[in-house]
Amino acid sequence: MKKNLVIFGAPGSGKGTYSAEIAKRYGMAHISTGDVLREEMKKGTELGKTARGYIDEGRLIPDELMIDILANVYDGMADSTGVIFDGFPRTTRQAEALERMLAERGDVLGIVVELHVDEATLMERLLKRAEIEGRADDNEATIRRRFEVYHAQTEPVAAWFEDKGMRRVLTWKGAKEQMLADIYAEIEAAGVATPL
Repeated sequence: MKKNLVIFGAPGSGKGTYSAEIAKRYGMAHISTGDVLREEMKKGTELGKTARGYIDEGRLIPDELMIDILANVYDGMADSTGVIFDGFPRTTRQAEALERMLAERGDVLGIVVELHVDEATLMERLLKRAEIEGRADDNEATIRRRFEVYHAQTEPVAAWFEDKGMRRVLTWKGAKEQMLADIYAEIEAAGVATPL
């Protein structure tokens, strides 16, 4: 039975950055929904075209579509000790679907690490990233819309995780190393993974 991990937080909270470090330390696989979708858009697949329509408007991809994509990617990572889900689930329905998908494979969701970062810091990070990476979806208006979508649709998932006893909330204190140390402590205390 694999214990998996969700990294949860607003756009720009560092989910991808921390996931990469966690994957290295524990030998876990990493599924970034953003990367998976960007890859599909780059290839120009039907899924990619459909996804682009939603992303360009700052809206979430439909649940059924996301679960199908993730199940395929997850099944391709059968050799890993566990998987870090980065950027998913974003709604309670997605969380329920993810739990079902894992249960069908005899696996579980271990814990959910929720990263809290103030919005001024998030906006600054996202605009800087847009400049560096040339990401058209990271302009100020779209970022504000993504924050609105996050607050309206994603934050209720936190309560669902809380009810399941999986939620661990970590607040940004200004240093990446401190945040990583806090994340590692939570993962190890919950018995989700042990360092390689």
